[in-house]
Parts: sequence; structure tokens; C-alpha cells
Amino acid sequence: QVQLVESGGGLVQAGGSLRLSCAASGGTFSPVAMGWFRQPPGKEREFVAGITWSIGFTYYADSAKGRFAISRDNAKNTVYLQMNSLKPEDTAVYYCAGRLGSENYDYWGQGTQVTVSS
Repeated sequence: QVQLVESGGGLVQAGGSLRLSCAASGGTFSPVAMGWFRQPPGKEREFVAGITWSIGFTYYADSAKGRFAISRDNAKNTVYLQMNSLKPEDTAVYYCAGRLGSENYDYWGQGTQVTVSS
């Protein structure tokens, strides 16, 4: 059974940076793609960024373009989210997820809190 574990969240001032990591373990890990999602306080979960596992094609929500960068290390079964120029509205619980097919995400991490102070 594959498990995803996020790390790297914390408290940062506006304009600062954080790097989130998501490590997969516990089984054969061959996703089609990995993604980062977030759930701000009182709001629904939303897509942030995604990356295809084989060739590393990346795609972003408009809110993340130009500030966030997703990457992966296939040898370590790990995906990263570099977040720069953070804003208070980026405050959320951030989740990583793995997709085995073309639509739904099949594996989810437990989430890591990111808080951006103004």
C-alpha cells in the first residue's frame, strides 16, 4: 500500500519561501502524475500544481504560475513544491496526491500546514 508523506510546511512571512516535499513509500510506485492541492481555511480543496511522472511535464493553477515550481525525483519517489513570493492567501493545508489514471487522484498524503503572515 503506497503512502504519501508531506513535509516542509510551517510559518513564513509574506514574501518568503517554503519548499514542500512529498515522499512515497510502501509499495510499487508508478503514478501517471503527481499533484499538489491545498485547502484554505473554510474553503474547498483546490488544485495547485501537477507533474507527469515519466517526462516531467508541469502544469499550474493561475494562482501558482510564476511563483511556485513543482519538480520530482523519480529515484527518490519524491515530489517537491517550491513556493516563492508567498502571500497570506496562500495559507492552507497542502496535500500531495498521486494519479494512476487519467482523471482521479488515487493516493493522498495527510497534509502539511502552510501559514503566511502579513
